[in-house]
Amino acid sequence: MTVNHQIIWNETKDYIVITLGLIMYAFAFTVFLMPYEIVAGGVTGMSAIIFYATKFPIENTYLIINLSLLVVALKVLGVKFMMKTMYAIGMLYLLLWGAQELMPVDEQGNFVKILGEGQAFMSLIIGCCITGSALALVFLNNGSTGGTDIVAAVVNKFYNISLGQVLILVDLLIIGSCFFFPQFGSMIERAHKVVFGLCTMVIENFMLDYIMERRRQSVQFMIFSMKWQEIANALGTKTDHGVTILDAHGWYTGKERKVICLLARKNESTNIFRLIKMIDPNAFVSQSAVIGVFGEGFDQIKVKVNQS
Repeated sequence: MTVNHQIIWNETKDYIVITLGLIMYAFAFTVFLMPYEIVAGGVTGMSAIIFYATKFPIENTYLIINLSLLVVALKVLGVKFMMKTMYAIGMLYLLLWGAQELMPVDEQGNFVKILGEGQAFMSLIIGCCITGSALALVFLNNGSTGGTDIVAAVVNKFYNISLGQVLILVDLLIIGSCFFFPQFGSMIERAHKVVFGLCTMVIENFMLDYIMERRRQSVQFMIFSMKWQEIANALGTKTDHGVTILDAHGWYTGKERKVICLLARKNESTNIFRLIKMIDPNAFVSQSAVIGVFGEGFDQIKVKVNQS
């Protein structure tokens, strides 16, 4: 596959996975959260709060707020990121509209509660696990669902703060706004909605951070083999990772040896073990998890440097 074809395939794959994530998000939000009028964070949650209070279409509020944020964020995030974000915003607008059209309604015109009456918290857990996973899929493929995701992406671009942490801070303000809508009933009823909203925030952002960190988790290999040259050559050419050769001295044998040191993503482990075993089934290999790997091919160092 040529370089141009590889670039096209990578971009196509990004859009396919982003679309899958958006379908999951729209499905979970409409089926599990909206029928129980559960408050959530983000622009979608803000739109839902307005919808619960005024019945103004959720997808319209979502679109208006996001178009405003896109103008502000264009210079910071770049055209490539914003193209996928604009695609995601437009697609999610259509998916939210379509999902509501397909949702069954009861005699009063309200969405049918799939899990039945009194199952709001269980519906919250299921819905937020799906929406959090959906957001992770979108972010991992260089996209965003817009809104507070844009704010989180801007902060994450310059600071080593997780996306979930940024979203929690913004979501607190959105969920807390329920207290200012008398349409939600008494102060006790509003407090009830805020508590549920806090639960949605915690579960959704936990799932987002969990999947993001699992995808980024790195490992370190230490490989001891008499065929170290062949293994190093295979790893260097077939994994696109740099390989470091360390000088070692065997205490028991008294002989000089070479040790291969390699840093890679955890999801590459199976392929690396397969390469090693094909060359030297008797190789001695240690694999250890590392807290963070920063540099070319891994994460960027996101700290400020004082200019003096």
